[in-house]
Amino acid sequence: MSTPVRGAADGTPLPSAPARAGGPRPSGSGPSTNRPPGPGRRLGRGQRLGLYRWDMKAAPYVFIAPFFLCFAAFGLFPLVYTGWLSLHRVELGGEAQWLGLRNYTALWDSDFFWNALGNTFTIGVISTVPQLLLALGLAHLLNYRMRGRGFLRVAVLAPYATSIAAATLVFAQLFNSDYGLINTVLGWAGFHPVDWESSKWPAQVAISVIVTWRWTGYNALIYLAAMQAVPQDLYEAAALDGASRARQFLSVTIPSIRPTILFTIVVSTIGATQLFGEPMLFGGSLGVSGGSGNQFQTLSLLMYEKGWVTGALGQASAIAWVMLLLLLSVGAVQALLARVRRRRG
Repeated sequence: MSTPVRGAADGTPLPSAPARAGGPRPSGSGPSTNRPPGPGRRLGRGQRLGLYRWDMKAAPYVFIAPFFLCFAAFGLFPLVYTGWLSLHRVELGGEAQWLGLRNYTALWDSDFFWNALGNTFTIGVISTVPQLLLALGLAHLLNYRMRGRGFLRVAVLAPYATSIAAATLVFAQLFNSDYGLINTVLGWAGFHPVDWESSKWPAQVAISVIVTWRWTGYNALIYLAAMQAVPQDLYEAAALDGASRARQFLSVTIPSIRPTILFTIVVSTIGATQLFGEPMLFGGSLGVSGGSGNQFQTLSLLMYEKGWVTGALGQASAIAWVMLLLLLSVGAVQALLARVRRRRG
């Protein structure tokens, strides 16, 4: 403890000298080392590193959270709820009654279900095969340098931009049995008029024409993008070997874009399985039932009729799950073919 120094005149003690810098401080004086950092105080290195690690781990989940929330609300919950309905007898305004697998066994014994399944298959085949073949041809032509190539690409994609309702209503007038342009042209050529709506195969062909017209350009642009990624060295080597353009297309282009072709086949098959708008609008007042004799009723139309016309939501849900199983089977076949191709390649 410092000793006070007496004054020279009156003997009053003078205050002690201030403590040196770095010397001991009295308790309670000076800033506290445990005080939290204020607004203007920077965080320590460890705190910044901790915040950085938390941000790197949590930020990706925050960014993708809206998608998963929407998927859970509008995708996962309806899927699970539809599966629950398929095991019950549910009618509009009524209570659910447990049936187990009886809705599925009823579909197995239903002639309407097998008719709709067969119509879905035939319409899918006669619309998908010509559609993809025409798309390959158009993409091959658009892949060459020609005048107005940009305009032709836009024109090819125009049918895809047209609404299903507008396109189907126009084609329904073209295929009208009484005054349609198609029957008029057939009459000029010496053929008898065709009943495009009441006959089974003409009706399915007409619906397939609508689907082909609308989706050919879309698939053609997908093929065109794949063709433009093929190295030009392959074509030059084939030309040096004397291969014509047709041989180059068969021996170079097709093998190079084979994964894209497989992708379009799977996507077109899925679309054909879910075909709904074209046959419903083509049939007019009988569109829900697929015509007067169910000649073009698809699985989607049968599901709609069971659920919202007859009110049997349980049977409609069972049809929906059968369609899901069919689509999963198509996806499994695609995965199997891709695995075989990778092993061979």
